Amino acid sequence: MSVQPVVSLPRKWLILALVLAAECMDLFDSTIVNVAAPTIKEDLNASATALQWITGGYALTFSIGLITGARLGDIYGRKRLFIMGAYGFVLASLACALAPNAELLITFRLIQGFAAALLIPQGLGIMRATFSPKDLPTAFGIFGPVIGLSAVLGPILGGVLVDADLFNTGWRLVFLINLPLGLIAALGASKYFPESMDETPPSLDVVGTLLVAAFAGLLVFPLIQGREYGWPFWTYAMMLASAASLGLLVLWTISRQRRHKDPLVVPSIFAHRGYSAGLVMILVFFAGMIGTMLTMTLFLQIGQGFSAIHAGLTLGPFAFGMAVGAALGSAVLVPKLGRTALQIGGLIGGVGIAWMWLTVHNNGLHTSSLELVGPQLVWGIGTGMIVAPLFDFILAAVTDEETGSASGVLNAVQQLAGAIGVAVLGTIFFSRVEHYGFVSAIEVCFIVELCLTPVLLGLSAMLPKHARDPMAEFERDVQQAGNDGINDGISEGSQEQPAKFEG
Repeated sequence: MSVQPVVSLPRKWLILALVLAAECMDLFDSTIVNVAAPTIKEDLNASATALQWITGGYALTFSIGLITGARLGDIYGRKRLFIMGAYGFVLASLACALAPNAELLITFRLIQGFAAALLIPQGLGIMRATFSPKDLPTAFGIFGPVIGLSAVLGPILGGVLVDADLFNTGWRLVFLINLPLGLIAALGASKYFPESMDETPPSLDVVGTLLVAAFAGLLVFPLIQGREYGWPFWTYAMMLASAASLGLLVLWTISRQRRHKDPLVVPSIFAHRGYSAGLVMILVFFAGMIGTMLTMTLFLQIGQGFSAIHAGLTLGPFAFGMAVGAALGSAVLVPKLGRTALQIGGLIGGVGIAWMWLTVHNNGLHTSSLELVGPQLVWGIGTGMIVAPLFDFILAAVTDEETGSASGVLNAVQQLAGAIGVAVLGTIFFSRVEHYGFVSAIEVCFIVELCLTPVLLGLSAMLPKHARDPMAEFERDVQQAGNDGINDGISEGSQEQPAKFEG
């Protein structure tokens, strides 16, 4: 259990700002690079496959390292891992900006994903070690809108940075923008962050981590490379080996728990039907959304010849709609309708996708940004209604003791879904472009995304009817920690100290 402060630390809002800087840096990196991808492809003469690795490789390594990164923070201290991750992210971003070819850019993007896996998981623990129970809800209340605003601004900022071409940097500026953000986060963390680590941390599961890497890598690699090589036998063999790796991971996890050692994940979480269905829903939902967003960017810039800023502005209504849908879903619909709100969001999102398909089908390469505002907005609203409350519904299926492990797996699967979405829909898009052109390519991608709607509706019906209240859970933890401290003080004099504050 992490040590909790007796009162809120001074400069707590500065600490929140530093955590948000790291979160926004990660979010910007995903959305900005997508908008810059066509320019990168042209400048580096990169293949379509290389472009998929540049956009999806980051999410792949992020997903592989995420759970282990969180555990390293439990063991060695979240402040230390946050600082290491921030500096690693800065160095990887600089290397990406200086990359002379696509191969090196892919390598540095993979490293950047591992750095993010060290950095991002520490934020929640840092906030819990910083804010008192009274202030923590306010901190989380600020967190959501800032992340939502970042999602709205990401595509637009990406277009501005690419087209600004400051000092002839072109697309490289989308990576250089991480340097000031990352340095501020790292330097600020070293001065102001409290120490935060578990008193009885779990042990590392190295074998489990390697099996996760094998599973994810053996799945994503052939999905991306298969089209370029003509789908030889080894691509299918790798996907079968991926399934075998997943099976070995399950056996290893059960064996490790039986030997009373800490597994990478708690296996009992998968016994809950609602949680297992939620995992599949996370995979399907985010793979479809992220893959469709990438193919939209490619269609607008490569197919229609839009500039980066024009494409970013065209995608803006989706991001804005997602922010609106998130607020509407979480604050209004979920408390009244429960999981039905997710199904309404899925239907609205499906209407938006169908509308986009119809718009492109009727107008082809002459489709204007204005004609896409309505369908993008509707798709975004439906998407936001699912994104915001989805994790809380899935976590309602597990016990309080399982929540930490269950949440880590959800976050890792979300990142893996992004890599799979880029691999699958990117492959479909480029395959169709070669034979049938850009309009047919994006239409097929829209159809694939639309076909996922009934799948999402069916999976959402298997989730718990009501979402978990994360703040109520936290308040119970704080109350229990307070009772434990009082009991310890009565029996032997409390030795517990507030979280250490430096600076």
